[in-house]
Amino acid sequence: MKTTQERRFSDEEREGVYRAIRLRRDMRHFRPDPVDPAVLARLLAAAHMGPSVGMMQPWRFVRITDTRLRERIHALVQEERLRTADALGARRDEFLRLKVEGIRECGELLVVALMEGRERHVFGRRTMPEMDLASVACAIENMWLAARAEGLGLGWVSLFEPAALARLLGMPDGASPVAILCVGHVEAFYEAPMLELEGWTRGQDWRSCVYENAWGRTAAHDDAE
Repeated sequence: MKTTQERRFSDEEREGVYRAIRLRRDMRHFRPDPVDPAVLARLLAAAHMGPSVGMMQPWRFVRITDTRLRERIHALVQEERLRTADALGARRDEFLRLKVEGIRECGELLVVALMEGRERHVFGRRTMPEMDLASVACAIENMWLAARAEGLGLGWVSLFEPAALARLLGMPDGASPVAILCVGHVEAFYEAPMLELEGWTRGQDWRSCVYENAWGRTAAHDDAE
């Protein structure tokens, strides 16, 4: 068994982890260059190492290599993009000016879904069945950080009707798509989240999201970064 000191990361390794977290971006602009198959395999392996409730590993990845299928997925996203714009009311035109996906341009397109038959898994889900979705999100975040460390961009697209995408990909009853992931090479990573750069919104300081002992009670924080 390794000692605590041996298990610790070096300063450089630790900074690398925090750097990937700090510089991760939801990318929408891609170059069409192919992704090295060995790198893609590493990203998928990283996703599969994500934590999951009861170790159920509820994620399933569908790699889209058919160009016509990619176009049909793009069309589904465009349909929902227009519906979302209408739902935004006064911000409709502002939203339509935003680039929200890179489905046609990215080197790799993946659909991430929840597997069928999840009702069999009770461990950790009896009172919180949504933990399967949380587990899939953890897998995606693993892939996102690994992609950033590899110098690749990743964009999570959620503008689609799940039932329509499930039918398009022939998913069995009970399976449900969660995300369309655009993965690939980029000219540059955004200096800040794109929605901040576009003036759509601004992220909150982490301190405003941390309470102490009761909801809404502001916690005391060390100012050190």
